[in-house]
Amino acid sequence: MASLYSLCCVLFLALAIVALYVSPAVSTSRRGFERRNEVEDGFRVMLKHVDSGKNLTKWERIQRGIKRGQRRLQRLSVMFSTASSSSSVVKAPVAAGNGEFLMYLSIGTPPKSYSAVMDTGSDLIWTQCKPCSQCFKQSTPIFDPKLSSTFSKLSCSSHLCAALPEPTCGDGCEYVYSYGDYSSTQGVMATETFTFGKVSVPNIGFGCGEENDGEGFSQGAGLVGLGRGPLSLVSQLKEPKFSYCLTPFDETQKSTLLMGSIASVNRTLGAIKTTPLIHNPLQPSFYYLSLQGITVGGTRLPFNESTFAFQDDGSGGLIIDSGTTITYLEESVFNVLSKRFIKQMKLPVDNSGSTGLELCFILPSETSEVKVPKLIFHFDGADLDLPGENYVIADSNMGLICLAMGRSNGISILGNIQQQNMLVLHDLKKKTLSFVQTQCHKL
Repeated sequence: MASLYSLCCVLFLALAIVALYVSPAVSTSRRGFERRNEVEDGFRVMLKHVDSGKNLTKWERIQRGIKRGQRRLQRLSVMFSTASSSSSVVKAPVAAGNGEFLMYLSIGTPPKSYSAVMDTGSDLIWTQCKPCSQCFKQSTPIFDPKLSSTFSKLSCSSHLCAALPEPTCGDGCEYVYSYGDYSSTQGVMATETFTFGKVSVPNIGFGCGEENDGEGFSQGAGLVGLGRGPLSLVSQLKEPKFSYCLTPFDETQKSTLLMGSIASVNRTLGAIKTTPLIHNPLQPSFYYLSLQGITVGGTRLPFNESTFAFQDDGSGGLIIDSGTTITYLEESVFNVLSKRFIKQMKLPVDNSGSTGLELCFILPSETSEVKVPKLIFHFDGADLDLPGENYVIADSNMGLICLAMGRSNGISILGNIQQQNMLVLHDLKKKTLSFVQTQCHKL
């Protein structure tokens, strides 16, 4: 009995020691420990298409997206002309701006929810702030820094202020950001706690916009830049990678943005294709890819690889972009691709121009199925073999089937229709982009 009693005492003492080392001294310590793990592991943000819930048909949504994409393409053209012009003085950075997907987040302490446009073509994070001398309408209340206990203006000597292309020093670090359509935001740089789902991240540098003007901003209450520059969300979090998975236009499910380690692609999803990210020193924020060829059907298009190379003024090349709806290719390549599609589709070409797309065919009335030629983009080290729904759009009511691509001059863009139902991983540390086909609504 004595030995049994001694054994019980020893077990009790051992359990007490284990409890001392495993259990937190106070409950807040455990929450802090879990929060650090969450930030280190990454987090998930739901994305909503800007036209979701607007009672639009698929074609109407696509046409609206095409118009926004054309404006975005014009902005990019302005960027390149500004960068290559030596006769003008750039007074403010010019960014692409806007996008096609809204992300949900909260700002401040206590957190105030709002939605912002996700933009992989720019770096600055910004939202409208009080007092607002010029603000556009937004669906949520404008952020009031006075009501947050964690708001702090950035000093002019801060490294984030130095990362701005043209900062000024007045009431703290002040910024002006201009977009290619003459839209702009300006205000003061600050740090604040941002909350993504259940994960709160302190000291995120952002623009507190007190004067914001231009079309398109009313889609959300600001922008979240996910570009490659130091001011972007991915760079500030010190998370080396992020990915998104975009659901198709005609689905109601939301898309997903993954930050940090949870953005890693899983081989169980399918074949992973990886290609290098190319750096353009004159346009460092964009995610450039090396496009070396295109195959239509069984035929590789005859064009020189230098067609998609950078020019001395920073133009040229191809970027992958979540904020542009359809793919735009250098005009000479698009013309060859169009001729190849016309030859292989063997359908009458529609010249009405009713869809906003450059190449459409008239569907035969006697059949519900049409075979389309295979389309493969040959990137450096990776072939992107697209499913048909990622490059052609059909509508039996209109009796048309169209190529979801267009022509451009100065820059080519891989748009988001070509990326739908595909997990696209941007690894900034490895300087690579990976993609794997998957059902995005199941992630």
